[in-house]
Amino acid sequence: MKASKLDEIFDKGEEDVLEYFDVSKGFRPNLEPKRVNIDFPTWVVNGLDQEAQRLGVTRQALVKMWIAERLEAGRQGK
Repeated sequence: MKASKLDEIFDKGEEDVLEYFDVSKGFRPNLEPKRVNIDFPTWVVNGLDQEAQRLGVTRQALVKMWIAERLEAGRQGK
């Protein structure tokens, strides 16, 4: 199938285009976790803990989310 035909099917939204792909062999590169250590002052850790509790997530999840958001915004030129 040509890309233009796939684009047309996708744009119409009438059927799932995933049926045209072999997703069993798909992968997302560079998603392997890598452990890093970061030292923060106590007041930063306390603030992170308060915000994490408010959102109902762990401190680690909050830090990951904030860093990912900031990196994405940087890529988009914001």
